[in-house]
Amino acid sequence: MDNFVVSARKYRPQTFDTVVGQQHITTTLKNAIKNNQLAHAFLFCGPRGVGKTTCARILAKTINCENLQPNGEACDQCASCKSFNDGASLNIHELDAASNNSVDDIRALVEQVRFAPQAGKYKVYIVDEVHMLSASAFNAFLKTLEEPPIYAIFILATTEKHKILPTILSRCQIFDFKRITNNDTVHHLEEIVANEHINAEKAALQVIAQKSEGCMRDALSILDKIVSFTDGKVTYQNTLENLNILDEDYFFKITEALQQQDLAASMLLYDEINKKGFEGDTFLNGFAEFIRNLLVCKTPKAAPLLDVVEGMEKKYISVGKEVSSSFLVSALNVLNDAEINYKAARNKRLHVEMALIKLNFLQQAIELSTEKGTVVKKKRIDGPIAYREKKIESIQIVPSVSVPKKEESAKLYIEEKKTTIAADTIYQNIVQKSSPKPVAQTKAKSPVSKQTLLEAIKAKVGNGYNVAEVENPEPLEMQRLQQCWMDYGEQLSKRDKHASATTFKASELIILDDDIFKIVVHTTIQKKLIEQERLFILERLQTLFKNRQLSFQIELSKTDDTVEEKPVLNSRQRFELLAKKNPALQLLKDKLKLNIDY
Repeated sequence: MDNFVVSARKYRPQTFDTVVGQQHITTTLKNAIKNNQLAHAFLFCGPRGVGKTTCARILAKTINCENLQPNGEACDQCASCKSFNDGASLNIHELDAASNNSVDDIRALVEQVRFAPQAGKYKVYIVDEVHMLSASAFNAFLKTLEEPPIYAIFILATTEKHKILPTILSRCQIFDFKRITNNDTVHHLEEIVANEHINAEKAALQVIAQKSEGCMRDALSILDKIVSFTDGKVTYQNTLENLNILDEDYFFKITEALQQQDLAASMLLYDEINKKGFEGDTFLNGFAEFIRNLLVCKTPKAAPLLDVVEGMEKKYISVGKEVSSSFLVSALNVLNDAEINYKAARNKRLHVEMALIKLNFLQQAIELSTEKGTVVKKKRIDGPIAYREKKIESIQIVPSVSVPKKEESAKLYIEEKKTTIAADTIYQNIVQKSSPKPVAQTKAKSPVSKQTLLEAIKAKVGNGYNVAEVENPEPLEMQRLQQCWMDYGEQLSKRDKHASATTFKASELIILDDDIFKIVVHTTIQKKLIEQERLFILERLQTLFKNRQLSFQIELSKTDDTVEEKPVLNSRQRFELLAKKNPALQLLKDKLKLNIDY
């Protein structure tokens, strides 16, 4: 029985023309070979499985070909090409930097560079996964990479260009490989299934190309797996089943149920999907991609962005016309949030069902936010919101009607119309009310006695309130200040606050102004103790000096606060200090040849 060779190795390209999807790189390399303008170092970077190592091997084979073709390809007939095809060429050295990333491995490679090739023009060194080299290995490689021998060519390949040192990048000619498009992948797969005599539907090959995400090696591996699973008959349905991909018919049915706001139908469809073994994140991801394709179908300019299998474009376009753009955009937002929060959810199924419930009532929410067929702009709620005030009518003080035997007080009432009351009117009413009125009214009014507003208020309120004028503040006096300060300290001592009482007695008072004085203390603890009593002592002092603006500052004494710190000496410094005081110690050390222990 012959040994089976996977398609990724069996159909590995052998010439530049057979490389799939990298024409911008293969054309550049062929022109450089024909014009003899080869660089001494190349860096091939790009995603996995796009042909970086393959192009490196083809380049190494072509530059050593003895009968180079006019189009820049190798002949595959000379001894150098045959030895390369058999894997016995001595001019090509491959190093896997993922497992040989130490300085010693790079030094061994540099030692090989010193020897010229025995046959052929160039010795090619291919270093794969070069980003795995350590920083020391990169530094050991710098000088050789910058000025190699004329016969040495280095080809570095990596999938993570950002991990390579800038000093390495500046010494190489960089080629960026791109992902292989789905059309190129499908075309290459069709050639392979034709050579292998495999019955494969084009729709199935398109699904494989979408699943590979631009990686040809993954596409060939998937094809081998499906061929083994289906016994050589690759159809659309068994490809979906093997790759664990949801059929798009489910998404069409769920979209129709959501448009009709049939929650039960959409929930039953998801239950059927769940019973088939599909995880919730797979459903959310697939449904979001389906909604994205529907949104793309609504604009003719975006038609090339539609990534679906052949024969499904018309169905997507017809369904996309029936669904509004506002629903699709809102649905994408809901599905994206659900997919992001899926891992944090405890109940995965309920999390997906909640997303379906939101989508089911999404159409109703959109209809509520429209007015006369146009979308209404949402109101801002994060900014300041205006509110309506109820204006209060003005108040008028009117003296009550005088009764001959009984005097009533003034009444307050609110008029319906606005009226403005002057201060003179209020004053006049108060004075008139406070003055005694005769029982019999005469035509001539008695003159109003002249009195101050304070006297009128006193006459009005009577003796119920004691109205006193504000007294003038007294200036600070050191004797009264110290007496009040010491009395407060005595009270603290009676309340068993001996530390605070001692602090009050030991502090020094200095008057700075009529409204402020300074307290000098010796330690930080004393400062904190006085701060604790600040409100109480200030209340007493402000009452004593009749000054509500009175305050004080607390200051630390500079002479007592500064403590000289002695430097920390090591063993040698301590010995030198002692040797100055007693020279015999230095003599003893020299005779015994002693060393100081650090």
